[in-house]
Order: sequence, then C-alpha cells, then structure tokens
Amino acid sequence: MHENAPVLKAEPRDRMGSRYSRRLREAGRLPAVVYGHGQEPAHVSVDAKETIKAIHEGDRVFKLELGGQEDIVLLRDVQFNYLGDEIIHADLSRVSLDEVTHAHVRIKLVGDAVGLKSAGTALVHPTDEVTVECKLRDLPDHIEVSIAELDQGQSISAGEITMPAGVKLLSDPDAVLATITGAMKAAPTAEETEVGGDASPEVIGEKKDGEEG
Repeated sequence: MHENAPVLKAEPRDRMGSRYSRRLREAGRLPAVVYGHGQEPAHVSVDAKETIKAIHEGDRVFKLELGGQEDIVLLRDVQFNYLGDEIIHADLSRVSLDEVTHAHVRIKLVGDAVGLKSAGTALVHPTDEVTVECKLRDLPDHIEVSIAELDQGQSISAGEITMPAGVKLLSDPDAVLATITGAMKAAPTAEETEVGGDASPEVIGEKKDGEEG
C-alpha cells in the first residue's frame, strides 16, 4: 500500500504562531510538524486541499518531499478548528517500513444485507474504524467487512472480521461494527384499546341476576 501512498510536497515554515498559520491556511496551505528518527522537528506546510482530501479518504501513510529528500511519514494526529469541522494542523512522523506501529484503519462495509430486505429495518454502523498493530509496510488502507449475510437482529463485532496477513487487532473484539435493527412496533391506537360501548369487564366470581350465592 505504501507504493501508492499520496505524495505531500512540503515547504518549510520560517515563522510560527497562530497568525502566520492562519495566513498559510488562507493561502491554501496546511501547517504541519514532522517528527521522528532522531531529527529535529521540521515545521512545514503542505497543500491543504489534497492533504485533507486524502485524510478524509482514510490515508494515513504519505511520501513527504522536502528539500530534495523523500521520507515515508505516518499521520499521527490532526487538530480541528473550534467548530470541529475543519482540519487546521497535522502531526506527521517519519517511519521505517519495517517499524511496528499502532494505527486506526477504516472499516468498509460491503454487500447487501439480507436483513435490509424487510420493511422498517435499518443498518446501524456504530464505528467506522478499528485499531491495529502491524509493520508499516503491512498497514492496509481499509478493511472490508461483508454484511451480506447479516439478518435482522444480528451484529458483526470487531473480533469476527478476518484481519489481513501481518495485522493484529487491538480494538475490543466485542465492539459492534454493524447491526441490523427492526422497526419499533407502533403503540396500539385508541380504537384498538377501547372496550366497545358501555361494557365493563366481567369480574370472576361476581354474582349475576338469578344466581344464588
């Protein structure tokens, strides 16, 4: 997967601070810091549109070009604006392809669940990623999970998915990835619950006219 990793063409940042970072973002750049491998942290900027698009598509490994040198970097963290709807900063870490790492991997549900063929059912997808451990060269872009056989009332948990070779699941194996829920039964209407006319329920043991105790 690293062979097809997106390329980030980085430019050094000479000035720090929120004011200069804001100017970079207004110019279409995303501020970032590159750590790792015994080198001093490098303050850089990358193309905001391309980088954010790749992050939203699930990419975590990138080729970073800076000053004529290319490094493999792993996305470690992102910072959002105060509204939480826009990435404004990224932390990247230089890594070796044989380095064992922990990372979040996106879950991609595939197939048409049999349980969704019934009226009123719905697919609930509580989480869209799992945490794994593997060498960087084995880190998948995503993990496909088939829901084709999932019926109403059934769920698929993290421990049930088949992990790619060399990849170990770290997430809670009982964490639910997908479930098919049924429609809630509608409450009975007033007409359905109403006792006809002025009738009242018969009490067991109550005397009727003409009966003796």
